[in-house]
Amino acid sequence: MNKFLLIPILFIVQITFAQQSYYNDVDLTLTGQDLYFELQNKIDINNTTFTYGDIRDVVKITDEDPLTNSNVLLIYGYDDSDGNCTTDRSRDKDDFGGGNCEYNREHTFPRSLANPPMPNNGNNTVGIGADPQNLRPSDVQANGNRGNKKFITGSGNAGSVSSSWYPGDEWKGDVARIMMYMYTRYGDRCLPSLVGNGATQGSTDMLELFLQWNVDDPVSELEDQRNPYLEDEYGNRNPFIDNPVLATIIWGGPQAEDRWGLLSFQDFSANALNLYPNPASEKIWVQSTTAFQAKSYVLFDLTGRKVLEQTATQENFINVSAFKSGMYLLQVTSSEKRITKKIIVE
Repeated sequence: MNKFLLIPILFIVQITFAQQSYYNDVDLTLTGQDLYFELQNKIDINNTTFTYGDIRDVVKITDEDPLTNSNVLLIYGYDDSDGNCTTDRSRDKDDFGGGNCEYNREHTFPRSLANPPMPNNGNNTVGIGADPQNLRPSDVQANGNRGNKKFITGSGNAGSVSSSWYPGDEWKGDVARIMMYMYTRYGDRCLPSLVGNGATQGSTDMLELFLQWNVDDPVSELEDQRNPYLEDEYGNRNPFIDNPVLATIIWGGPQAEDRWGLLSFQDFSANALNLYPNPASEKIWVQSTTAFQAKSYVLFDLTGRKVLEQTATQENFINVSAFKSGMYLLQVTSSEKRITKKIIVE
């Protein structure tokens, strides 16, 4: 079965913000199955030093409440004022444990639902069972209520729905992007159908449910603060947090948020524009076909800052000798169309 939606349209990508260096060696012009495997190769690490026990301290940083730095946010939580600990959204960092009004570690993709199940060696667990991208703090009772129920569509606050589990309006996007990460990193061992209900998207293995949640609940400040720390301490990022539209490009469905900008459908093939040499340390020559008559060149660094602008009639090359080493985006514009390509300055 074809597990991916192959999209026969060229996507042009501009990356911005701090994740630039992480994706320097990733070809983000790929689509469908090719992009899935490209991201899988990037996030597939073998970190045997990181344990399930480490999560107790890690979540105090990754899941710190942006409004109250002495607290952590609890997945599935929604109300701190109703006197019921089970519904708490925020909890003191030191209230970790297994008792009433304490929080513990929720395997968002439950260990028992993976195929084969994730190993459980207590605090010494490593690998898939200790992947911090999958683990979030949760109220002990809320975690127990969820158990190993599969996710299902719903609305409002978190809770059981027809013997399944709705994560809540605030958390469904987080859950979707975690499920996408787990399936991308661990493949069929973490098939979306093992953990969620509903139809798959076309001929792919991704659930329509998760693709819709990825659109309905945009990336939160909490998700953004998790990725940089986990890259530094664990070794990888969740790409679907960095840019949710990657899910659309791989599996199709409704178009999710494009956080990197300039993701566009182009009528021209990438072959309409050639850059050489690339990488380069001095000059990069720009050669376009007769069907695409370049009018201007604009060069951006990966913070989105414009560092060069010139008309194509002045020169058919750009001089990059004054720029720092790294990745840049060259935007070449004709009278009607625009193509953006990645260049590397050595």
